[in-house]
Amino acid sequence: MIAVNSPGQRRIDEIGDESRRRILDAAEELFAERGFDRTSFVDIAKRSGISRGSIPWHFKNKDGLVMAVVERVVGRIWPAERYESVPSLTEVFAETAELLRSGNSALVFMILVEALSDRGVVHEQYREFFARRREGIEVLLRLRRPATADPEKAAEQERTAAVTLNGALLGIHLQALVDPENVDLDAALVSIATMFDRNLADVWR
Repeated sequence: MIAVNSPGQRRIDEIGDESRRRILDAAEELFAERGFDRTSFVDIAKRSGISRGSIPWHFKNKDGLVMAVVERVVGRIWPAERYESVPSLTEVFAETAELLRSGNSALVFMILVEALSDRGVVHEQYREFFARRREGIEVLLRLRRPATADPEKAAEQERTAAVTLNGALLGIHLQALVDPENVDLDAALVSIATMFDRNLADVWR
């Protein structure tokens, strides 16, 4: 019997972690290429080099694997601690540009398509993804709130502005993904940042 924390046990754990990582890497690539429904455990096993039987051992079933992929992608783009400090508007836009230029861009919208279906596990993860983005923008706006604004009304106005700004950023994201030759990402982000800054006071009117 292998003792807990022994070199042998640690090696087994390392092998398990490596297998899990390879399965997630393969699943992420295939989900982005083919979608969730058209990707099987057999496909993932071939791409990862890990036996098909090991996949349910790590993730139980396909929903478990999908959730693990979504959690990893969202966590990599916007980790939970991201909004422990308040981001500037420039940082929010810079993060959007970074996402657009990353290999995760297509998968983020693939996840969105799945979130619109009845797949509860993906829907909940993506709901949390949107909520985190909106909350970060709301905090940013709250710090710029005029001293004379009614707190309750201002909170509603800030929530609406956060939804609007988040939607605009995601819309730019989608256009750049679909038609990159005709969408100047940097110019679009500068344009929306300029419009938002110039009309910031309108948020509380």
